[in-house]
Amino acid sequence: MENPKLNKWLDEWLEEATITQIQEKLTSGELTAKELVFMYLHRISVFDNGLHAILEVNPDALQIAEALDAERKESGPRGQLHGIPILIKDNIDTNDKMHTSAGSLALKDSIALKDSYVAEKLRKAGAVILGKTNMTEWANFMAIGMKSGYSSRGGQVLNPYGPGKYDVGGSSSGSGAAVAANFAAAAVGTETSGSILNPSVQNSLIGIKPTVGLISRRGIIPIAHTQDTAGPMARTVEDAAILLNALCGKDEDDPISKTNQLEDIDFTEFLLKEGLKGKRVGIASVGFLEHLSKEKQEVVTAAWEILKTSGAVVIEGIEIPSARAEWKYDVLTYEFKPDLNAYLNNLNPSIKVRTLADLIEFNKKDEEKMLKYGQAVLLESEETSGSLTESAYVQALEFDNYHATQQGIDFVLEKYDLDVIVFPSDEGSHISAKAGYPSIAVPAGYTSSGEPVGITFAGTAFSEPLLIEAAYAYEQMTGFRTAPILVRE
Repeated sequence: MENPKLNKWLDEWLEEATITQIQEKLTSGELTAKELVFMYLHRISVFDNGLHAILEVNPDALQIAEALDAERKESGPRGQLHGIPILIKDNIDTNDKMHTSAGSLALKDSIALKDSYVAEKLRKAGAVILGKTNMTEWANFMAIGMKSGYSSRGGQVLNPYGPGKYDVGGSSSGSGAAVAANFAAAAVGTETSGSILNPSVQNSLIGIKPTVGLISRRGIIPIAHTQDTAGPMARTVEDAAILLNALCGKDEDDPISKTNQLEDIDFTEFLLKEGLKGKRVGIASVGFLEHLSKEKQEVVTAAWEILKTSGAVVIEGIEIPSARAEWKYDVLTYEFKPDLNAYLNNLNPSIKVRTLADLIEFNKKDEEKMLKYGQAVLLESEETSGSLTESAYVQALEFDNYHATQQGIDFVLEKYDLDVIVFPSDEGSHISAKAGYPSIAVPAGYTSSGEPVGITFAGTAFSEPLLIEAAYAYEQMTGFRTAPILVRE
């Protein structure tokens, strides 16, 4: 960059700057939001060729930032996100000059007719929506064996801690890699089952998968209405809580959001260094820890030992009855078709893909580009009626709900009188997802070769305050996160 001040801050300050630290400079006048956007754009232009985390940048980002700078001078900041660049996943609608495609070339020209709820809330908070992040195509609900982070539109997202060496995590892969690489202050991902938590673990981030209903799903390309939710991905618990504040709320157009019990809560009030003291924490190792490599098991086990020094009452070896249940993704198979068809039907009439059947045919016309991993999952969903009347669907829905709650999360919380459950890595994310319950991933260290490892705090519906207390206290005790060393491509 030509500006010596910005060059200095790029080298010495920006890389791991938190939202609070950025706001301090914006408030003092040392920095403008426009300059901040320039610096993040510079990092993207220099480093993203080797990561493929960003699908496109908002053409209006600099002008939006300049307008927010003027507003700050005239009437003061709107809040903690005023002028802060945020990236969002490519399945979240924005009614601007950017596209929303779920990573698919089938929707590469699709511009949403209106903002999603998430985009509305970010704009209202004064955030700069900096761009759209790459993702596993159709949020990894397309093919068997599709590699995390791959999309026909954006190619393969790579993990900044070891490009081509470590799994980047899916399906909010681009959001994870981009925040880890410091391409924005934070990002929004989405999760149906593990898609915020997994890339957060793999990229040494904080990922909050909220209770279904805490954030409206309106304007998000769906997989399954039972489990879908957006959520923050950030480098610190504080940044994630600030972003969660902006996203949380009720929406007349999304019925489940009317169950939101935390609409008026300031999540930053739960950033307590002693947040684990006195809490009853259950360690869910049985049925989960064995899924990790031996070295990752050692990292996680060491992380649990640290928990014992936090003042928490740690109960080891808790057993979740459904830990080894025969879980399936049948609910997603049945819900995807009607949910996606409803979304596609509301796109701009210029978009010719209007149904799941249309999408399947589009993919068949150019198999080399579109079907690197096939589309077996799409075909399976298309074979359903789309009416949600099948007994197999209702049985699967009831199975998931019962085993995830009464024989899952709620069972162990009650049996062991727990406040929170801790899982190794993002194991157990499927149980919380099927219950619609919240989880927070937190860095727990690295393997000897440098691959990130994490743990996940989980609880019952709308227990985000408890989870934030626990996650923040653990983060402050450990400070495990270190920035990746990026290489110019």
